[in-house]
Amino acid sequence: MRMRRIRTLTAMCVLALAAVLAVGVSPATAKPVPTVVLVHGAFADTTSWDPVAAELRGRGYNVVVPSNPLRGPAYDSAAIEKALADIPGPVLLVGHSYGGAVITNTHSPNVAGMVYVAGFIPAQGEPAMAALNPLTFPGSQLVPPVLQVKVVDDTTNPIGKNIDGYIDPSRFHEAFCQDVSDATAADMIAHQRSIALSANLEPTQDPSWQTLPTWAVIPGQDRVIPPASERFMAERAGAQIADIPGASHAVLVSQPGQVSDAIERAAATL
Repeated sequence: MRMRRIRTLTAMCVLALAAVLAVGVSPATAKPVPTVVLVHGAFADTTSWDPVAAELRGRGYNVVVPSNPLRGPAYDSAAIEKALADIPGPVLLVGHSYGGAVITNTHSPNVAGMVYVAGFIPAQGEPAMAALNPLTFPGSQLVPPVLQVKVVDDTTNPIGKNIDGYIDPSRFHEAFCQDVSDATAADMIAHQRSIALSANLEPTQDPSWQTLPTWAVIPGQDRVIPPASERFMAERAGAQIADIPGASHAVLVSQPGQVSDAIERAAATL
C-alpha cells in the first residue's frame, strides 16, 4: 500500500511538472517576434534592401520596406509613421545612411528598438550634415564633383520645385559602393533617387534613440559617412556596435549576411 502511494505521488509530480513546462513554452506566452522595418537612404530606393530583406525573410522574420520620400526628416518620418501604424506588434526600425536621420525623427508606440546601418544618428537640434564636417571627420567623398545638383518637381515644396542632390553616375561605384561588382553597381545606379539638398540641413527634433535600445553597424571603408563619424554618433547614442571591416557605405548590398546577423541580434533582445 505504501509503495502504491509513493508511485501515485510520483506520477502526479511528473504530470504537474509536464504541465508547467507545457505552459512555459506555449505559443500564448512566447515573446512576439518583431517586424523588421527597413528604411532606405539617399541615392537609393527600396531595392537597396533586397538582399537583407530576402535574408531576414529566409530566417522567418516579417519584413516591411516602405518608400522613403527623401524630402526631409520631418516629412519623411511622417511617411514612415503611416507605414508603422498598419503593423501589429513590436517593430525593429532599421535605417541606412540618411534613413538613420529619418528613423531618429520617427515616433511610433510600436517601435521597440533601432538599428543604424552606416547611418546618421543626429542629436537634438543637429542636422545630418554635421556628421560630414571635414574639420571634425574628414574623408567623405560626398562633395562636388561626386555630388551633383538638379532642379526637380516637388509637391512638398510651395513653389513646386526643389534643388536635389545626386551622385554622378560615373563616380557612383567608386564613392558609394566600391566593394560590389560592376553589374551590381550598374543596377544601383539605375535605381538611384535624388534627395532634397535641404534634407541634410534640417535640424533633428526629439531623437527617438534617447528612449529606445539602439544598435549600429559600421562599415570600415565607408566613403560617404566617415567611419569615425559613425562611431562617434553611435557611442553618443549608447548603441551596441557591430563592425564590418572593409565594407563600403553600401554594406547592406555587399554584406547582407553580416548586416542581417546584426539585425537578428538586436531583434532577439526585444
